[in-house]
Amino acid sequence: MYWSSQWFHGMVHQDIQASSTGMPYIEKALAGQSNMTKIWLFVLLMFYHGLPSEGISTRPSTVNIGALMSFNSTVGRVAKVAIEAAVDDVNSDATILNGTMLKISMFDTKLSTGFLGIVDSLRLMENDTVAIIGPQFSVMAHVISHIANELQVPLLSFAATDPTLTSLQFPYFVRTTHSDLYQMIAVAEIVDHFQWRDIIAIYIDDDHGRNGVSALGDKLAEKRGKISHKATFKPGNVTREEINSALVKIALMESRVIVLHIYPSFGLDVLNVARSLGMMGSGYVWIATDWLSTLLDSNPSLFTTQSMNDIQGVITLRMYTPESEIKRKFSSSWNKLSKEKDPFEGPFPLNTFGFYAYDTVWVLASALDAFFRSGGTLLFSNESSLNMLRGDALHLDTMGVFLDGGKLLQKILDAVELGGLVIGLKPLASTLGKLLIIPILVKYYMVSSGLVKQLKPHVDGFFPAMEKNLRIGVPLRISYREFLSRTEGSEMFGGYCIDVFTAAIRLLPYPVPYKFVPFGDGKTNPPNTKLLNMISIGKFDAVVGDITITTNRTKIVDFTQPYIESGLVVVAPIRKMKSSAWAFLRPFTPMMWFVTGMFFLVVGAVVWILERRLNDDFRGPARRQFVTILWFSFSTLFFSHREKTVSTLGRFVLIIWLFVVLILNSSYIASLTSILTVEQLSSTVKGIESLATSDERIGFLSGSFAENYLTEELNIHRSRLVPLNSPSEYEKALKDGPANGGVTAIIDERAYMELFLSTRCEYGIVGQEFTKMGWGFAFQRDSPLAIDMSTAILKLSENGDLQRIHDKWLTRSACSSEGAKQGIDRLELKSFWGLFLLSGIACFIALLCYVARMAYCFSRHSNRNSKGSSHSARLRSFLTFVNEREDEDKSASKRKRTEKGCSRRVAHEEELDGSSVGVHVEN
Repeated sequence: MYWSSQWFHGMVHQDIQASSTGMPYIEKALAGQSNMTKIWLFVLLMFYHGLPSEGISTRPSTVNIGALMSFNSTVGRVAKVAIEAAVDDVNSDATILNGTMLKISMFDTKLSTGFLGIVDSLRLMENDTVAIIGPQFSVMAHVISHIANELQVPLLSFAATDPTLTSLQFPYFVRTTHSDLYQMIAVAEIVDHFQWRDIIAIYIDDDHGRNGVSALGDKLAEKRGKISHKATFKPGNVTREEINSALVKIALMESRVIVLHIYPSFGLDVLNVARSLGMMGSGYVWIATDWLSTLLDSNPSLFTTQSMNDIQGVITLRMYTPESEIKRKFSSSWNKLSKEKDPFEGPFPLNTFGFYAYDTVWVLASALDAFFRSGGTLLFSNESSLNMLRGDALHLDTMGVFLDGGKLLQKILDAVELGGLVIGLKPLASTLGKLLIIPILVKYYMVSSGLVKQLKPHVDGFFPAMEKNLRIGVPLRISYREFLSRTEGSEMFGGYCIDVFTAAIRLLPYPVPYKFVPFGDGKTNPPNTKLLNMISIGKFDAVVGDITITTNRTKIVDFTQPYIESGLVVVAPIRKMKSSAWAFLRPFTPMMWFVTGMFFLVVGAVVWILERRLNDDFRGPARRQFVTILWFSFSTLFFSHREKTVSTLGRFVLIIWLFVVLILNSSYIASLTSILTVEQLSSTVKGIESLATSDERIGFLSGSFAENYLTEELNIHRSRLVPLNSPSEYEKALKDGPANGGVTAIIDERAYMELFLSTRCEYGIVGQEFTKMGWGFAFQRDSPLAIDMSTAILKLSENGDLQRIHDKWLTRSACSSEGAKQGIDRLELKSFWGLFLLSGIACFIALLCYVARMAYCFSRHSNRNSKGSSHSARLRSFLTFVNEREDEDKSASKRKRTEKGCSRRVAHEEELDGSSVGVHVEN
């Protein structure tokens, strides 16, 4: 049946050739009524397609497959022999394809990655090729994959490792090797393991090189690394002059970790030129991708040549192939196979790509067997869209679309997922990424389990010892030499900042050579902003010193984590406040005392008003009642008042007031205790708030950021600011005072001021620290050293070394150890106004309720007895009504008590004669 369909296809193809319109065969067969043979064949074909596939053999006697590779390349020479051997093994085993034979056509693409590969692939297509093994190069795979998509012919590449080839753009491309993505993961793991932050990539500027390095950049970024420089070579032949020019530029750069992702054809030339330039010695790290391990596997004689010196210490990667019985048999017979298949070049060694090529044939054979068992057929359709490719020049007249190519593709993918017979072709990295360190120390590690704990390459440095040193700018300070100082007549520096820097740099996982470069004239403190700008223009690589981290400065440099905190503080002359007989008044401000006393009187008066009609304790002569108010008011301070409150409103006011008194009492006692037990210092300046609102002159350190902060953030006029250069100038300006051309206070960073105050007890810090800042080391933007040095500073802090360095240089004397000299924080009214408001509201509400109640009772009384009275008479009557005592029956309800009081008042008025009502005060 297959023969009939193939013969029918040939007839169709001939009719298409004869047709000037390119009409498909089915239409032409229907149109040609005279050719009865074709009609019968067409009916037979229709009948063939209508039969069920189960149980009917559709296997052909032969299947055409193709292969594309460069026979003379390191990979292609081995792959050619491996593919031929695999085809022989498959054809000799009748159980694989049940009698169907593989017929392979192999084309040599030379070292071309473009046009010749396209031509050869098209030639393979015209032979009804169902699959192509190859191409070898990723660049060629990109081009041929488009043809494979159109003709639906699967491509099985054993050597094209470009990560982007597995995209949805190329559905018919099947990778039977491992993507470069996984070896780039391994490279990133190595870089991260040794805490290198940036690398240099050398690669060929084609699809293979660009996309591989792009994957490396992505993986480095995940680990906070980056590619700082990319050195590219054009595809094709690369001269030593071009290599030398690229490496000379690299030698002048900061990074010394170099990843070499190129082709084996000239990879050794790059390493040889690097050695001649002194770039293979101590201080450099070279990581070669799998091209080097492939080259060494394919040419063991390199171990005995001069080239061995060029690869000493280079780290390279090899694709790992797990052990199996078939692999061992294939490896043991390789010398014989290579001699038989290539008598001119053989025998030659086997490399990893030879295993992949051998296994690719077995995967394809397994997929074809499953394809035929599922009813797949080898039918090709000649579409009119391919007519432009036909002609005598290329002999592509019989090229067609593989109708069941999609089904075969799925079977191939299933076979790859299950694993090949030799190496286990799974798409994950489970078999990839073992590391080989050349030439002595050989260790293997899996990418999937994370990198290496035993990997110890002999890398002595990160920066070359005799090459470029980091240029570290150091300001020449004339004050506070405990932080920075320069030894007279030498380039040696010392001080707190220098010791922290050197201690941190020793903790880095790689040695960093550096040189301190002084900045400034040694007569005045250099401006720190100008010093940082020297980094941005490339004058310095870093700056070490008392550099405060500010927002504007982070825009031009990268800072490490702060190694000391140092916010702005106010320093002013102070005097000790001696204890006196009136010390008990100091906890409260005068306004606080006044308001507190007034509330005592107000609360006493309110309670007297609310209680006097019901409580005999609040009745009697006027003098006695006045004394009662005063006594009751102030006795509540000690909760010792003897008068009882019986009215509900009185008790409400009193309970609120007692709560206020409790808070006031507790605060007073706490403040007085502090005043009497802790030495207090006083100053005319209370802090930055009082200083900013005054008109006094303020001193600051010349060249620091404090000047801009005071003018821009606190709106202090620049004319009030006086620049000073040294602690002696600070002291003189403070002693002179504003009246004699000096200053009222100094504003500077706490770290400086603590040193200044350590021997000058007549001055002190007043108020609170009003900024939270710190000092850090500055590096060029995106420098990996900024991150590594931050980590080192954290380690110094954790192990206590940072504190020990601090104590060495900045140990406080007895004067400064008294603590931060703060102004007296007396208790002010603003801290308690809420309590007073609460008490005042309670008094107001109680009085309002009391007046309303009295007005109600009096209105009932006046309606009965005071009709026609004048307003003055009614007012006098109301005052008399309020002043008289009200008898209260505690057993009666509130409503009855009110009515009883009101009725008694009415009865009393009825007894009065018609004379005018006078005001009566009960004695």
